[in-house]
Amino acid sequence: MQDMQHPNPDEQYNLRLYVAGQTAKSLQAFANLKKICEEHLQGRYRIEVIDLLENPHLAKGDQILAIPTLVRKLPEPLRKIIGDLSDTDRVLIGLDLRRKESAA
Repeated sequence: MQDMQHPNPDEQYNLRLYVAGQTAKSLQAFANLKKICEEHLQGRYRIEVIDLLENPHLAKGDQILAIPTLVRKLPEPLRKIIGDLSDTDRVLIGLDLRRKESAA
């Protein structure tokens, strides 16, 4: 059984961040995502930023209902995290990079 604290070191992460323009929340979400990726996925990630003001039709494919939204395309299963990604623990759990601590 693989330890969730140490994901497969060869696994590539394909991340898609949906935003609407260069708002403070969008820029904060990207900065937070970049920091998390650099700390936990060095060299094993790809971030694609999709601006829905420029490409609104792309929201339908991943069923985007709120922005910013991060979609983890790979590794499967697909995961979504909504918000500015400032809660690092929530993002790590959402990306399966950290196991959710069970309540005692």
